[in-house]
Amino acid sequence: NARIQKMNKFTRIVGCSIAIAFLIGLATTLTRSMMIGFTDVLPVYILMGLVICMMIYEAFIQKK
Repeated sequence: NARIQKMNKFTRIVGCSIAIAFLIGLATTLTRSMMIGFTDVLPVYILMGLVICMMIYEAFIQKK
């Protein structure tokens, strides 16, 4: 049982880190264009921050 809990925590960490890397990469590719300014991408950064916080809360903090 303890081994299963460790494996579950490990898979949560790996899954969250892959998803966070994808979301950050997605948000930063928008700022590479010269036609898109920082104020245009600001709502995307805010949404990505909220999504990352909600994902971490659901995976680690929320009691089931």
